[in-house]
Amino acid sequence: MIRRDGDRMVVSGPLTLAQVGTALSLGNAAIGEGAREVDLGDVGELDSSALALLLAWLREAKRRGAELAFANLPQGLTTIARLYGVADLLPAAAAVAHH
Repeated sequence: MIRRDGDRMVVSGPLTLAQVGTALSLGNAAIGEGAREVDLGDVGELDSSALALLLAWLREAKRRGAELAFANLPQGLTTIARLYGVADLLPAAAAVAHH
């Protein structure tokens, strides 16, 4: 579900209400260990709880005085964020190729 790749955490699989509790704790731990970018390119099914999860991760990073950015936001998630009027709260990572 979440793996570390340097200062990135790569999220994969579904991000629905059933998974967000586990993802929240794993992501918060990764942020505490220095993760500063969240790659969502491998996320499958998602619902509005995924948006709440990203906002919670942003709060955790801010609490720690760190910046957090999101890469490869799934279209469905950006649509949900726009519907809720919070799209501007999700900072996009710079489009840099990671190899």
